[in-house]
Amino acid sequence: MSKYLPLLDGLKLNHPLRTMTNDAKIEEAKHIWEHESLGGIAENNNPLPRPVVGLLLLTFLTAMAWTFPLFGQRPNAAIYADYVSLMSSAPIQQVLNDKTKSTAKADAEAMAMIEDTLSHYNSPYEFQRAQHPITMNDLRIMAPKIIELQKQPGVDLEEYSIIAGDVVLANFEGNWRTDEAGNQVRTRKQPWWDKGYSTAIYWFIGFCIAVIITVKRLPPIDWKPDHTIAH
Repeated sequence: MSKYLPLLDGLKLNHPLRTMTNDAKIEEAKHIWEHESLGGIAENNNPLPRPVVGLLLLTFLTAMAWTFPLFGQRPNAAIYADYVSLMSSAPIQQVLNDKTKSTAKADAEAMAMIEDTLSHYNSPYEFQRAQHPITMNDLRIMAPKIIELQKQPGVDLEEYSIIAGDVVLANFEGNWRTDEAGNQVRTRKQPWWDKGYSTAIYWFIGFCIAVIITVKRLPPIDWKPDHTIAH
């Protein structure tokens, strides 16, 4: 094993929090530490500073949170289907057609009415709506396309992305599913988790394990080298 994985040579797991090296390797490490000048550097046997460990964990957690797929999801047409329905209602149209108000003011009031109405009902899209707010002009652009999709049988609005006001079929290709006609088609929904994210976590765990094993192959931290021998 040590021929191919020297990191595991002489590995001992009796007291992993103190050391992972057998007695012979510890004595060898002590001899090298005290009898080689190490380029004139007198390095003490101190534990890894806790702020460094904290910084490592903070960096990892920040990177994972920033790139989490859930926060990078594109808005889909299903999020705004209720917006389209409410926009066509009489109270909203009355505000939009009120000639005593400017277009900007009427649009703002109408959108506020739509959002207030939606806030009184539970929806699986509340989080996405908060992430991707729209204006009345955005709604005017996408509304005809969403209405057209709703007229087509078997169409899942969650499979259509909103890109700059345009409604297009999402470019994600997930599992196969059977549509209403019995045909096998791809699922076009963006996943909340992807394989790349899992790979990143596996690499981080592997890195931490390798660092821990490497550090714990040194003599225990209660041993202090005598620098007068080589210096």
